[in-house]
Amino acid sequence: MTATDTALTGLAQGWCALSLLHGRIEGHIERALQAGHGLSVREYSLLDVLSRQHDGEGGHLQMKQVADAVVLSQSATTRLVSRLEDRGLLTRYLCPTDRRGIYTNVSEAGLRLLAEARPTNDTALREALDEAAKVPELAALVRTVESPGSAA
Repeated sequence: MTATDTALTGLAQGWCALSLLHGRIEGHIERALQAGHGLSVREYSLLDVLSRQHDGEGGHLQMKQVADAVVLSQSATTRLVSRLEDRGLLTRYLCPTDRRGIYTNVSEAGLRLLAEARPTNDTALREALDEAAKVPELAALVRTVESPGSAA
């Protein structure tokens, strides 16, 4: 085995640990949000991202920006927006300055559901990190996630 092989093996192991940590966290949060609020992790994330928009210059996100923020393709994001709109959690309207643009905002019902779900999300995240910290292969990653300023 060469030094390069060793480095790649370490890199692959790190990637596997990161993937495992992500899967554990997402799965735990998914179960908590579904049980408590009838929301998936992606639905919660979309509501959260869209709730941070504001009126004014650069205040509304384009669908590509939303898709990037929730880590979905544009088509999957559009379908997700449509589902939440059908549930009355989002509204869409034409951009007042560019009739080709469509804005998506969180409705009052969506904001209420998001506010109710936020503590569930935060608690589930804390629980998932605490459980993952007990796994030796994940402990260092958990410490990195928990350290202030770790998300560059």
